[in-house]
Amino acid sequence: MTIELQKNITIKQLIEQGAQFFDAESLYYGHGTFNSTDEAAYIVLTLTGHLPLKNDASFNEFVADEVVDTIINVFNRRVTEKVPAAYLLGEAWFAGLAFLVNDDVLIPRSPFAELIVDGFVPWVNREKTKAILDLCTGSGCIGIACATYFPEAQVELTDISEPALTVAEKNVVKHGLSERVIVTQSDLFENLNGRRYDLIVTNPPYVGHDELSTLPDEYYKEPQLGLDGGLTGLTLVHNILANAAEHLNDGGVLYVEVGNTDEALQACYPTVPFLWQEFDNGGHGIFMLTKSQLLEYQAMFNAKINT
Repeated sequence: MTIELQKNITIKQLIEQGAQFFDAESLYYGHGTFNSTDEAAYIVLTLTGHLPLKNDASFNEFVADEVVDTIINVFNRRVTEKVPAAYLLGEAWFAGLAFLVNDDVLIPRSPFAELIVDGFVPWVNREKTKAILDLCTGSGCIGIACATYFPEAQVELTDISEPALTVAEKNVVKHGLSERVIVTQSDLFENLNGRRYDLIVTNPPYVGHDELSTLPDEYYKEPQLGLDGGLTGLTLVHNILANAAEHLNDGGVLYVEVGNTDEALQACYPTVPFLWQEFDNGGHGIFMLTKSQLLEYQAMFNAKINT
């Protein structure tokens, strides 16, 4: 089934008809939107140049015929190819910022955005945070957002994937942060040569194989390297926990997203006092540990590497 729309149509009407079209199909939302109306609005407002939305009166504007044709094409591809909208648009929003995306990177959707905007209070002092590491950066969204909201900090973005880092580098330039943000290819901490940071943030691959095999079609359009966390989902997390302390300055903290693998992690380390973050805007599965806590339990973390 494909959609055909009349010309001489407003933004509001396009959104309404797009939502109706999506409702009639088997689509999954979760790559930045949560329902058919939000998905249609995301597409229409992006392609009409109205994101971020500044005025609700924009909904009553008529859309040029050639733009309607482009929107129709995206609506149809969203349904027939099950491609997440962000890939079709080449853009995703995170922490109030627009990022270039393609299928070499996961689509930004982490609850890290709320933590960054709030400055990681009360565990991080914005004024004293001078060096930040974004491990497994993908598109660079988390690290670049940190650089934006921590204007005095130097930020390093790392990833094992060269194609992902190409996207991250473009986003660094897009946001005018080349003087404060560097990009480094590294398998976790491998190429960091003992560098230390006040804050390490990471959203590593954490999906276990059982969960990975049941994901909706849309997730298989994303790079599996960015999702596959090994058999239990914790392969990279164990490594991060074991090695993060030596890359933190005294008083430094580590924030890690593990999503739905949170219960498995807690069960794996029942005595570790993970501080699980709470979110006003939805989301779960991010914990914080201090450098001193990482050192206290380091032997336990080391024992789990390669499991």
